[in-house]
Amino acid sequence: MDKVNGPRNGDRSSPVVDGPTNPMVTPLLTDLYQFTMAYAYWKAGKHDERAVFDLYFRRNPFGGEYTIFAGLEECIRLIANFKFTEEEISFVKQALPSSCEESFYNYLRGIDCSDVEVYAISEGSVVFPKVPLVRVEGPVAVVQLLETPFVNLINYASLVTTNAARHRFVAGKSKVLLEFGLRRAQGPDGGISASKYCYMGGFDATSNVAAGMLFGIPLRGTHSHAFVSSFMSQDEIINKSLCSSDGLRTCEDFPSAVQTWLNKIQWLPSFHGTFGETNQSELAAFTSYALAFPTDFLALVDTYDVMRSGIPNFCAVALALNDLGYRAKGIRLDSGDLAYLSCETRKFFMAIEKEFGVPGFGKINISASNDLNEETLDALNKQGHEVDAFGIGTYLVTCYAQAALGCVFKLVEINNQPRIKLSEDVSKVSIPCKKRSFRLYGKEGYPLVDIMSGENEPAPKVGERILCRHPFNESKRAYVVPQQVEELLKCYWAGKSGKAVECLPALKDIRDRCIKQLEKMRPDHMRRLNPTPYKVSVSAKLYDFIHFLWLNEAPVGELQ
Repeated sequence: MDKVNGPRNGDRSSPVVDGPTNPMVTPLLTDLYQFTMAYAYWKAGKHDERAVFDLYFRRNPFGGEYTIFAGLEECIRLIANFKFTEEEISFVKQALPSSCEESFYNYLRGIDCSDVEVYAISEGSVVFPKVPLVRVEGPVAVVQLLETPFVNLINYASLVTTNAARHRFVAGKSKVLLEFGLRRAQGPDGGISASKYCYMGGFDATSNVAAGMLFGIPLRGTHSHAFVSSFMSQDEIINKSLCSSDGLRTCEDFPSAVQTWLNKIQWLPSFHGTFGETNQSELAAFTSYALAFPTDFLALVDTYDVMRSGIPNFCAVALALNDLGYRAKGIRLDSGDLAYLSCETRKFFMAIEKEFGVPGFGKINISASNDLNEETLDALNKQGHEVDAFGIGTYLVTCYAQAALGCVFKLVEINNQPRIKLSEDVSKVSIPCKKRSFRLYGKEGYPLVDIMSGENEPAPKVGERILCRHPFNESKRAYVVPQQVEELLKCYWAGKSGKAVECLPALKDIRDRCIKQLEKMRPDHMRRLNPTPYKVSVSAKLYDFIHFLWLNEAPVGELQ
């Protein structure tokens, strides 16, 4: 992973941060209307007015009641290196109407984010609708130019991280989850981002080599069906010798040792009638692969027939490796009835261990792939299975169950004046003013409610009775006596203000945070079916202010 260089918490300056992971993330990665608004602000002399914007979402994805916040680091990388090149300014000049004044482009040349401040919830946190994920403060024209890239960088990142976390929840803590989605992702950046954020959401490894290099994510993978079907017979294996794991002896004809073991397996009473002649081209492929990777032998066993060919062929190669001190890594199933095949495979492995006295053979890893998703994982759990690791691709990285998170970026204050966005749809009414956000925990250690308050209100205190109100529904309210109070928004970019900033943690640390955060949540908020909605509230004082401003800003109708 690229290094993020900067001060430790408490140092009085913003960090020096490497550029965005994706070189396409530049100041031009925004919508045209951001430039037209920037010009209009500039033309009206409003461009330097101090504005505050909240980035949040309105509804949890995938029918669930929680979301994982991700993408913050890439936003900080963008603003830390935000500067227009001459080429970019020239292009903007061509895109805008010719009536735009030349002085505006001189203004663009001088823009950076030194006057911007960014407050955010820690990346990898469990988050909920309406609560600001990010608060951006700065000159209104500059912050407006950040809207689209911030929404872009956070929307998919949070969506796919949440998707990964949901898959982890269904699979269970003990199972290995592998992200295999690169070939099905929406382009190269979709693939790279998916690998990063699936790892953040709880996956253990990826097949994506580029993501492994960029982010330090563990890599996993074996061979494909093409490798198996490319062989015709054992005669194709030219280099047949294999040295033992301790280097003290050599098997000069490893394919013959494999065949010997296959013959022994075929004549065992416990396997009588299970299989006859196995596919010899498959046996040759497995043997060749084991010669290439004796310490990492993992075979794809469903090219021809799993139980009649793939599994006995695998076992023959694994037993020959065992004679030389190696332990096979396992098998992968990529088609068929995964619950049934995994159970039958486990029985086969256990029988081998019992018949030949090979310790641990019965516990050899069984991996499964083949268009898996939340529903199939849940179904496998209900059916009973023996799969140790799941390789998940298409449904995971494309977020097949939901296209977008729907993040929004709303102005909540300008020149210290709170602003509100109204709508006939109450869910789209914004919560005005610069706010602080807190998570209140109950006696059992679970989060009870998130509460937003005005910037200058006193923070909630442990043991103090607090009235929490629904932002828009008068009858929904409750008193809470928190046993722990956590402030959610922290400063991650301070420009030249001199404020203390948080360091950007390593990806592994964000992943650990995500896992720990999910473990803190009450189980009924996490379940797949009919989860309990988590409560998001405002303070009594902020509630009153919202409705005061709402009445002030809403036009008064007149009946004729």
